[in-house]
Amino acid sequence: MSDEMGANRRNDSALYEHFCEHPGCKKWGGFGFALGKSEPTWFCFEHRPEWKPRHA
Repeated sequence: MSDEMGANRRNDSALYEHFCEHPGCKKWGGFGFALGKSEPTWFCFEHRPEWKPRHA
């Protein structure tokens, strides 16, 4: 049985543009970060946060 039988199609076909949330930066934010179910924050390559491994 296919998983697509009961799937709903998304009607929104617009592209979302996220800009870097670092103060004063106007670059495109291609790196989204979220903790748990919170809203993601978006950063450019230069301002993206450093992720620490959980089991390091």
